[in-house]
Amino acid sequence: MAKPSEYYSNELKALKKSGRFRTREVYDDTLVDFASNDYLGLSHNKKLHEVTCKELSQLPLHSSKASLLVNGYHRIHKDFEEALCSVNGFEDAIILGSGFNANIALVESLVRKGDTLFMDEKYHASGVLASKLNSLHVEFFSHNNMDELRDMLQGSKAKRKIVAVEGIYSMDGDLVDKQVFDICDKEDAILIVDEAHSSGVIGDKLMGIFDYYNIEIKPNHIKMGTLGKAYGSFGAFILASEHIVEYLINRAKPIIYATSLSLYDTLLAHNSLKYILENSEKIKEDISLRKRIVKEELGLHIDGLIVPILIGDNKKVIEIRDKLRELNYAVGAIREPTVDKAIIRLIARVGVSCEELRAICRNLAKIKS
Repeated sequence: MAKPSEYYSNELKALKKSGRFRTREVYDDTLVDFASNDYLGLSHNKKLHEVTCKELSQLPLHSSKASLLVNGYHRIHKDFEEALCSVNGFEDAIILGSGFNANIALVESLVRKGDTLFMDEKYHASGVLASKLNSLHVEFFSHNNMDELRDMLQGSKAKRKIVAVEGIYSMDGDLVDKQVFDICDKEDAILIVDEAHSSGVIGDKLMGIFDYYNIEIKPNHIKMGTLGKAYGSFGAFILASEHIVEYLINRAKPIIYATSLSLYDTLLAHNSLKYILENSEKIKEDISLRKRIVKEELGLHIDGLIVPILIGDNKKVIEIRDKLRELNYAVGAIREPTVDKAIIRLIARVGVSCEELRAICRNLAKIKS
């Protein structure tokens, strides 16, 4: 019998029975990391950390102290925003606490009464959560189905039409269809592109899907990206027209009511941006090599650095993860309902050697067969 204070014991039992129970695991730096989203290995770049600490130590303060609108907007924030605008070709930018908060900010503030949000069915959980706030009118379209999206937009009588897609989808690892840009431009729809997993990984300058497809930036385009993945820091950014950023500053609750992004994280991300731009050719070579290894060893083509391996069973995927852990490898074991069917999610990180990547691919092929 459950203790009187164990209010959710039945729910927890159900999660355990279905193989969906989650636990926190303390980061183990003895394992070879193929689980994290640190795509370029910049979390281990001591020079970036040391340069950032030196710059910060020369300032009269080391924390942001307040929200962006109440004395918490520092030159460090502004400099980074301007750098992001310059390299990505957008008019304006704003940085904030996380990609999760950025999606909440965008969806909750942009979709108003009479508007309709058209969201890819595999859009990130933060955007889906935001779509359920304030009785927003949201319609989901089949993953990357551009014909369906076009028909939905053409048949819509909404005051404003807002479309939400990802540059590289976090679990499937595939690219958004390029047609989405032309469709949204033609139908005068605002387009939100979540570049959490594409920024820093694809494109001529490694700036993401807009860069990859060489998209001309237009007033209806919004780019959101995170700093806690390829940039090896923490936080997020939103790039858009000056008009939309002005609107977000006045309506988006995660911007208005939250303390601004820490000065260390902002400086570190800015230094990471410089590093990526200065070393883009070498990074692209490293990424291409890892894609080739995954193709050779697992027979899988990947668009970015996400390698999703279908297992289809919540319990088996944990067993495979644990077997790999015994071999000194860390991978993600992603279960329902996060994905439709359980997968091993391997990240072919630039921060890990090609020899280790080849080795884990070979071990994984043996274990899952």
